[in-house]
Amino acid sequence: MSRPTFRFAPSPNGRLHLGHAYSALLNARIAGRLGGRLLLRIEDIDPGRCRPEFVDGILADLDWLGLTFEASVRRQSEHLSDYAAARDRLAADGLTYPCFCSRGQIGADIAAREARGEGRARDPDGAPLYPGTCRGLSPEERRARIARGEPHTWRLDMEAALRTRTDPPVIRRFSPDDGAQETVAADPARWGDAVIARRDVPASYHLSVVWDDAVQGITHVVRGQDLEAATDLHALLQSLLDLPAPAYHHHALIRTESGEKLAKSKGSEALADLRARGATAGEVRAMLGF
Repeated sequence: MSRPTFRFAPSPNGRLHLGHAYSALLNARIAGRLGGRLLLRIEDIDPGRCRPEFVDGILADLDWLGLTFEASVRRQSEHLSDYAAARDRLAADGLTYPCFCSRGQIGADIAAREARGEGRARDPDGAPLYPGTCRGLSPEERRARIARGEPHTWRLDMEAALRTRTDPPVIRRFSPDDGAQETVAADPARWGDAVIARRDVPASYHLSVVWDDAVQGITHVVRGQDLEAATDLHALLQSLLDLPAPAYHHHALIRTESGEKLAKSKGSEALADLRARGATAGEVRAMLGF
């Protein structure tokens, strides 16, 4: 059997903070405990937020922490054609549809439905479920609007996708202590018709991450609890695309004193700032329990 293979996969839309450091160090610890490999992936498919200097910063921060990775770094921006092929395969199977709605249109449609008493279904992240506005467009109208150059995303037709499965998708969880695994049922339906390809790139996080995990031979995924619910959708995509499914462990998040999770968007202190204030890598590792 091949060695267990892990990955740390940050997005270069800001500098790493303590939460990222914890996840990277935990991946390294568990990989070592299970005799596995550790790979690095840069998830840089967001052209509006990802910047080269943040990639350089990530590499510098990981080196400062004393982390090393096998093989070359995989950068998602270099593999957009692969994601487009995966998107097109789902479309050819009749499992996706183009969505021409803007955020404002979606919000107005949801508000109108709620006003009619049609419920307030939300996804696991708390966002209102897409109401399926474009699901019923005819093939002719879809082709005509795409030919006119109308901006659109691609959504997974959840009902159609679930109909293709003779058995419901499952998720394998593993223990970080000894690697022991258990299997649980996935519930992708709670995500509704999720976006699997964006307007500006031929993939969303969900599609690109399952493709990359398969290509890199990832057998074990260690990531934060904030992504645990997304694994339901990932398990379905893996099944639809005939991709191998890793085993998952979702760790607790590093939080502020007020209980908020650390986030680049909230200005959480970066590792580079800690370093500039005189903190050593050893002190940061000890602070995080390593």
